Amino acid sequence: MPTIADTMVKIIHEAGVQRVYGLPGDSLNGFTDALRRAGTVDWQHVRHEEAAAFAAAAEAAITGELAVCAGSCGPGNLHLINGLYDANRSRVPVLAIAAQIPASEIGSTYFQETHPQDLFRECSVYTELVSVPEQLPRVLEIAMRTALERRGVAVVVIPGEIFLQQDAGRRPSAPIRTIPRRMLPTDAALASAAEVLNNAKKVTILGGAGVDGAHPQLLAIAEKLQAPVVHALRGKEFIEYDNPYDVGMTGLLGFSSGYRAMESCDALLMLGTDFPYPQFYPGKAKIVQVDIRGEQLGRRTPIDVGLVGTVVDTVEALLPLLEAKTSSKHLDSSTVHYAKTRRSLDELADNDRNREPIHPQYVARLVSELASDDAVFIPDVGSPVVWAARYLRMNGRRRLIGSFAHGTMANALPHAIGAQSVDPGRQVIALAGDGGLAMLFGELLTLRQNRLPVKIVVFNNSSLNFVEVEMKAAGIVNFGTELDNPNFADVANAIGIHGQRVEAPDDLEAALRNAFAHDGPALVDVVTARQELSIPPTVTAEQAKGFTLYALRTIMSGRADELVDLADTNVFRRLFD
Repeated sequence: MPTIADTMVKIIHEAGVQRVYGLPGDSLNGFTDALRRAGTVDWQHVRHEEAAAFAAAAEAAITGELAVCAGSCGPGNLHLINGLYDANRSRVPVLAIAAQIPASEIGSTYFQETHPQDLFRECSVYTELVSVPEQLPRVLEIAMRTALERRGVAVVVIPGEIFLQQDAGRRPSAPIRTIPRRMLPTDAALASAAEVLNNAKKVTILGGAGVDGAHPQLLAIAEKLQAPVVHALRGKEFIEYDNPYDVGMTGLLGFSSGYRAMESCDALLMLGTDFPYPQFYPGKAKIVQVDIRGEQLGRRTPIDVGLVGTVVDTVEALLPLLEAKTSSKHLDSSTVHYAKTRRSLDELADNDRNREPIHPQYVARLVSELASDDAVFIPDVGSPVVWAARYLRMNGRRRLIGSFAHGTMANALPHAIGAQSVDPGRQVIALAGDGGLAMLFGELLTLRQNRLPVKIVVFNNSSLNFVEVEMKAAGIVNFGTELDNPNFADVANAIGIHGQRVEAPDDLEAALRNAFAHDGPALVDVVTARQELSIPPTVTAEQAKGFTLYALRTIMSGRADELVDLADTNVFRRLFD
């Protein structure tokens, strides 16, 4: 008779799961041994459970299907928490198997006792404790289905001895996979949206991750409305390519052109976006929002019409109701402004006469130019996200994955493990911050052990750089952000990964070419300018005041040399050019 663990492995295999990310432990042994016996689902060993959850999140983002991670009882599965938060907020389907102490000991403060079903409830769409063997595999199937249908994390907590119990023989469900569907607003709701858009003179579109798979429909409605298209960060990979209506990104990491196109419109059409920053929404425009989740409507800014449906289906139904705009003045003005903004950004992404340290914009631009046409880019939270947002070029085949909603450090390397595991032959590039890389440094060993040819480009500015920018904007003297880094290339070479350090701009292109061509994992440690500023598309009076206070307090602290370096990196460079 098969054990419950055997049946679990069979069910996840039939659902298309090819691997489980995790770290073994005594309470998980019944499950991992079932994986070994079956040989149908791989065990993808990592060095930290947090990395297992991030890797599963990236796999789910790439495939759109369920990915699985696992942790042993107590500290083991607690380590999953940050990666599971990230997966749930990124709305990707992940199943977490959390082993538990013996069921008879729960509530006795037993060794390593925790209550995962309580801990994970906030970062999941389904969480359940299995108390008796008869709950399985039914609870597992419910969890998997919920993760797929609600696009989030499902956690099943299982005492270790239950894995070893005999299966009761319940008839299994059909294979649990994503079920295609259509989702449309009512005719009345569509008519209300069309009335707002038809009466407007200047329409702007803001798109997010929900535009995935709707590129033709996006272009069709932009053409009919003569509307510039602004994207949120998670919409970049789905919106900006082959798009004559694209005017860039808005938000803290965005461009002035995206901000202007939204601020100057009298109607904003939001398509599949949960863009979180209220200060970047237009002050006077009427707003129509389309989202597959009704609870999202009006969450970030007041709206006039809300439509519940997929972007593909909703736009196709809305198009026949729209009157074609005859004036392209708003669109033309927005695209001209974007072209000017784009030129200004590109001028900053140069060699800068071979001066050291290297400007991070130049690093991101070269990475984009040298990467393959179907590369997967994964930036760490912090300054690498800024440069990725502004300089990586999407083409419809490339992917951009990151912790864009949860915003956690150290996501790039473990996300890359999951993306590379899906397709070892595809180029996966982690744009790592020095702080982020160091936080989960052990996962370099995972790359070596699992023979994953991830390419890591380290933005090494010896600081928690984005935190320093935030401090400057708040009028705070930089403190506690200094990083005393090793030569990351030497560390990589020492553990058997190709590593190369770059300090001069003239050496960067050759180093990246060598790394990208290397048959295996590779790391390029690039020494970048610490004082590079990433200016948002609009600067508030409070931010300007904060920066002035920062400058005065820095001088009074006897650190005027920092301001000289700041001016040399940003102001003097622009004046000289």
